[in-house]
Amino acid sequence: MEECCCASGKHKHREEEELRRLNNRLSRIEGQIRGIKEMLNHDVYCTDILIQVSAVNAALNSFSKELLASHIKTCVADGIRGGDDAVIDELVGLLQKLMK
Repeated sequence: MEECCCASGKHKHREEEELRRLNNRLSRIEGQIRGIKEMLNHDVYCTDILIQVSAVNAALNSFSKELLASHIKTCVADGIRGGDDAVIDELVGLLQKLMK
């Protein structure tokens, strides 16, 4: 198997529909980032750029919420059903990092 790029070393198979939705969200966010770079390169006024940055932050938060919901419904629930209480500690640690 290919070496994992993630910190945990774990993997998660995603259903095709979930993968499509998440990739679509990220593609839109990439487009927004490219737009912000263009705005910066074309000397667009600061507040206009900051409004777009805020939109990107909101889009990333929406992406995170969707991914977190999926994680809880699948990885965490499966772990608990399988008797792996460590997934609860992992989730608590994740939530602490996300809420900084």
